[in-house]
Amino acid sequence: MAAKILVVEDDLNLLATLKYNLVKEGYDVITAVDGSGALETARREKPELIVLDVMLPGLSGFEVCRILRKETNIPILMLTAKTEEVDKIVGLEIGADDYMTKPFSMRELLARIRAMLRRSEMTKVQPQLEPEPLKIGGLEIDSARHQALLRGATLELSPKEFDLLAFLAQNKGLVFSREQLLEKVWGYDYAGETRTVDVHIRWLRQKIESEPAKPKRLVTVRGTGYKLVG
Repeated sequence: MAAKILVVEDDLNLLATLKYNLVKEGYDVITAVDGSGALETARREKPELIVLDVMLPGLSGFEVCRILRKETNIPILMLTAKTEEVDKIVGLEIGADDYMTKPFSMRELLARIRAMLRRSEMTKVQPQLEPEPLKIGGLEIDSARHQALLRGATLELSPKEFDLLAFLAQNKGLVFSREQLLEKVWGYDYAGETRTVDVHIRWLRQKIESEPAKPKRLVTVRGTGYKLVG
């Protein structure tokens, strides 16, 4: 059965272009043109993935993402015409899985969608295959329940923050470059936007480090990448 994708975009020409290309790729595409319609459609249709524009009439894409993330773990790819780093960070912090800045390559968009759907499908079957929860210092990562604890307290992580933390925990002490993390955690098989990795690392540190500016758990190996240590 074709994956159902909700595209939320108020630019009707771009909406038509996105729908045409996604349908051509074999996806079942539903659409909305404003924030309220996006929420209503997402709740009713339960899509496998949402492509969500930031600038929408009424509720913004950020607001829609924040509301949906409290209700569901559906992968969300945000589209923004803005280039300021703060907009990207806000989108990721509230739970978006990835973002693309307009104008973008349709080929890259389709590649990211395929990668996000692959990761989502893998997550669905993982609970049957996962080992016991991983314990590293005061951290406990339970992939079967998609839950992480720090000294017994539940961490509020976005789906992608959890995926990143779980991957690094499973490979404790090993160093991974940004490109390797994009491949292993995001599923990209091309040189994607590595800044996405840095943003997720930054937010993870805010949640697991006593002093995020001086990380002792999730450390940077200069010129190489990142690793999680015990």
